[in-house]
Amino acid sequence: MNNCVFCKIVAGEIPSSKVAETDQILAFRDIDPHAPTHVLLIPKEHALDSAADLGPEDAGWLAELMILAARVAQDEGLENGWRVLTNVGPAAGQTVFHIHFHLMGGWTDR
Repeated sequence: MNNCVFCKIVAGEIPSSKVAETDQILAFRDIDPHAPTHVLLIPKEHALDSAADLGPEDAGWLAELMILAARVAQDEGLENGWRVLTNVGPAAGQTVFHIHFHLMGGWTDR
C-alpha cells in the first residue's frame, strides 16, 4: 500500500524503534505510547486492514505474532501483566488501516 505508514516502516522508509522481528512480524515502539511499555506488532505484509478481515488462512502468522508478543513482554520485564489489543474501525480508534496489535504493560498503579 503506497501511503501506509506501517508499510513504509517495514520498508525502512520511515525510522522506527524496532524491538523484535520474525520473518513475518515486526514489533516496534509506539510513537504515542498509552502505557509505560507500548509496542506495536504488525505483519510485514499488508494483506488485511483490521481484525475484521481475519480468516482461517491467517492462523499461522497470527500465532507467530502472539508468540512474539509474549517474548517481547518477557524481554520488557512485564511479569506483572500485559495486554494485547487491536482496534477495528475509526469508531474504535483505529487510525492506521494495516492490521496491528498493541502490546501494553508496565503500569504500577493497578
